[in-house]
Amino acid sequence: MDTETKKPIQDSYKETLKQILTEVTELRHAIEVKANQRLQKYSYNDHSSTFSTSASNLAHYLAMRQFDLRHLQDRLSHASLTSLGRAEGSVLSTLDSLIDILQRSTNPEYVPDVHSRNLRLSQGQQQLDKHTIELFGTFRKHCKTHVMVTLPSIASSDYTLVRSMLEKGMSCARINCAHDDPSIWQDMISNIHQAETELNRSCRILMDLAGQKIRTSNIQLDESIYHIHVKKDHTGKIIAPAYLILTTDYKAESTDNTLFRLPIPKTLHKKLKPGLSLGFIDHQLKKRHLQIDKALSDTDWLVSCDKSAYLASGCTLTLTTHPKKAKHKLIEEFTLGVFAGEPSDIKVHKNDVLLLTPGDIDGKPAEYKNGLLIHPAQIGCTLSSAIAKLASGQAVWIDDGKIGAVVEAITEQGALLRITEAKTGGVSIKSDKGINFPEAELNLSPLTEKDLHDLDFVCKHADLVGFSFVETLADIEQLMEELAKRDKSDLPIIAKIETNRAVKNLPDIILGTIDRHQLGIMIARGDLAVELGSARLAEIQEELLWLCEAAHVPVIWATQVLESIAKQGSRSRAEFTDAAMAARAECVMLNKGPYILDAIIALVDVMTRMQEHQRKKFSRLRALHW
Repeated sequence: MDTETKKPIQDSYKETLKQILTEVTELRHAIEVKANQRLQKYSYNDHSSTFSTSASNLAHYLAMRQFDLRHLQDRLSHASLTSLGRAEGSVLSTLDSLIDILQRSTNPEYVPDVHSRNLRLSQGQQQLDKHTIELFGTFRKHCKTHVMVTLPSIASSDYTLVRSMLEKGMSCARINCAHDDPSIWQDMISNIHQAETELNRSCRILMDLAGQKIRTSNIQLDESIYHIHVKKDHTGKIIAPAYLILTTDYKAESTDNTLFRLPIPKTLHKKLKPGLSLGFIDHQLKKRHLQIDKALSDTDWLVSCDKSAYLASGCTLTLTTHPKKAKHKLIEEFTLGVFAGEPSDIKVHKNDVLLLTPGDIDGKPAEYKNGLLIHPAQIGCTLSSAIAKLASGQAVWIDDGKIGAVVEAITEQGALLRITEAKTGGVSIKSDKGINFPEAELNLSPLTEKDLHDLDFVCKHADLVGFSFVETLADIEQLMEELAKRDKSDLPIIAKIETNRAVKNLPDIILGTIDRHQLGIMIARGDLAVELGSARLAEIQEELLWLCEAAHVPVIWATQVLESIAKQGSRSRAEFTDAAMAARAECVMLNKGPYILDAIIALVDVMTRMQEHQRKKFSRLRALHW
């Protein structure tokens, strides 16, 4: 290409750069004005008019994201210039760098002002790393993302499990105060500290306050009859017997929760031995036998039944020699102990009606007479006061969104719901399942009496306090006051973002907190998915990551990470993709499960592989709505 041809192209390119320079310069000025206006809201107490670099940068980021910058981003990309898509950590510095490049390219007389730089590009990441180390400890070799694991109850007695978790990569242990009690928590913590000493590794302890739990309450029990199921093949041929446990310690928890436990008198227990049989007449008047197989403990015997049966509580048991032997004989008769019936099956389908009642009323299935509905199915709500605050047309979600409904009416009995979402074939409602009211203003106190009591223990033993269902800055301030009363103002708060209201208020929560108290954010994706819908959650979890990075606030990516491995030992490609996305957060949380060690290993492997890719992204910067 000759010189005369090149010159018009060069002039055109230079003119384009000048236009971009004007646009970016005006953008920078507008961002500063809007950021200063936002920060004035927080000029109180020890803030005066001075804000930390993190608070200022967040205000600048929020101001920048009020503009739709997609067209500018495309033009910067086409001109091979610095993108604004990685400006989260240091907004003004990114803009200054871009302005500097444009000035150098368009103005031969330009002299850079080396003293005008704000938070430099690398300093934003350094600030975030610093805050992450303060919350979760030093980074592990080859991986800067921490692994948090929710401890199961057995972690109080199984030291080997706790040690293995720490050995495989756990760097923060989560104790959920909604479960167990201080004695169990203390044993868990003792095991963690012992493992830290033996392995020469640190492990921070997060204790989650339970908060206001809104759940389904008890369900009425059916008649005390247990259906014994044998295993059959596709032709109906019996291929394996059913197994049960006979016990003299009926109140004790089962060591194997897949086997039903039946109470028997101690006099019968003493006479049992392998090879004997217990005959009974089941609820359908059929003769059946329980074969005595082997002793499991001083209180438990394993028995089997080779035919299906309906075993009734308190029925007569006839102890005999093996019934199939020609000369089997009666030894003695006993009475089976009383066992609880199974909860009624409350199944709802799309378009069904469901009555949501106060929590002291047991749930029960729908009642029909001659094919006509006499009374709809009903389920209790543990937070009875919430029902009165519902309004017609509002959405209700049950069991992590498995059941969706809309309020049709509020009656003296409760809230009448119409089922709008349920899988084909219906969904059974169980007790102790979460209920979400995403459109209702419940105005609940963020800290319950239980939370305040548990906080005494948390302040003495935890490194971090998890704040469930936080929705406003006022909520955070209430917890800060309670921590100050206990002389623990230095205990970092992990704010769990679980509701639509919390998402909307997150900028206010962060800006009003980070210059006064150490803060981390947990993205509780399970509840958020119910509140926002899965499609909206997909983009919100991205936006929350950007927002927290701009504030240099560490993020915990939580809920259902590698859930199939932890609970079932199976691997899902979709879950591994999700885990790879999670590695962009500063900490990833795994829920408890029988295969938790496999899940920890898999997560660490994914995060180690993704470490070099995490910050390589390009955002078009559509306008946000904070």
